[in-house]
Amino acid sequence: MVAAVRVHKTGGSEVLTYEQVDIAAPGPGQIKIRQHASGVNYIDTYFRMGMYPSPVGLPFISGSEGAGEVIAVGSGVADFKVGDRVAAVAAMGGYAEERLLAADRVVKLPDNITYEQAAGMMLKGMTAQYLVRRTYNVKKGDTVLVHAAAGGVGLILCQWANALGATVIGTVGSEDKGKLAKEHGAHHIIYYRKEDFPARVKEITGGKLCDVVYDGIGKTTFPASLDCIRPLGMFASFGSASGQIDAFNINILQTKGSLFATRPTLNNYIAKREDLVATAKDLFDVVGSGKVKIPVNQKYKLKDAVKAHQDLESRNTTGSTILVP
Repeated sequence: MVAAVRVHKTGGSEVLTYEQVDIAAPGPGQIKIRQHASGVNYIDTYFRMGMYPSPVGLPFISGSEGAGEVIAVGSGVADFKVGDRVAAVAAMGGYAEERLLAADRVVKLPDNITYEQAAGMMLKGMTAQYLVRRTYNVKKGDTVLVHAAAGGVGLILCQWANALGATVIGTVGSEDKGKLAKEHGAHHIIYYRKEDFPARVKEITGGKLCDVVYDGIGKTTFPASLDCIRPLGMFASFGSASGQIDAFNINILQTKGSLFATRPTLNNYIAKREDLVATAKDLFDVVGSGKVKIPVNQKYKLKDAVKAHQDLESRNTTGSTILVP
């Protein structure tokens, strides 16, 4: 038996239950890992609340990302052996001392990436990777707007877009978060609680506006985000921290300048094994080079997952949050 955090019924953070569970031996094509750290992400709250249905039903072990060492290998697995350092993002099972994983959803960790770094960056870092390299391929001279610039994905986006030669504008809710975003690559900071962010974007860019807006906030930043984008630019909505964006008249994209709008998700970008490996490699390379640092700013014991969710939802966190056994 090992410790895990399970959800028996959907609801608030109080439904996260710390308990002992039995993790089976790996079946064909599976590996079992002992986790050294598990990542906490906003999407975990969506599954906990029932906003997103759990793919495994109830009860489920919360969490998706983590890093650790292989302790058992099922039949038919050739790419991994006991003792390998690995990391993964796979729905459910993350908040546990041990977990089973499909081997084709796991990547090996380079020696220069720690378990805690990996747990803090697999979901957020690979999300940032597809956003700046594939959803909209950021290049030198571009101007990008990053909402929640001091958040987990935000800090990575700011650094990566900066490293690619873009001018980065970040929105934040406090002076401390503004300072943090600036330290991680944002050139301009907008305090959304006291400033009109579309007006500030127009001012900062001299009326040229942004090539792309990366929005993990949702309801409260839409549709004003569209007023920050140049004609033929991109609106990339990748999260709903303030609630889902309601259905809207698609003609608004035409009136705002023939804009593109997308709601991507990591699962589609890494559905193929080769895309998963390539995305992870790009992330490991940019972190290994020092161009992107992974700030793990909150660390909780596994048994304190309730507190981790409370802090995340009250916007009291910055950067990455992890759980350790």
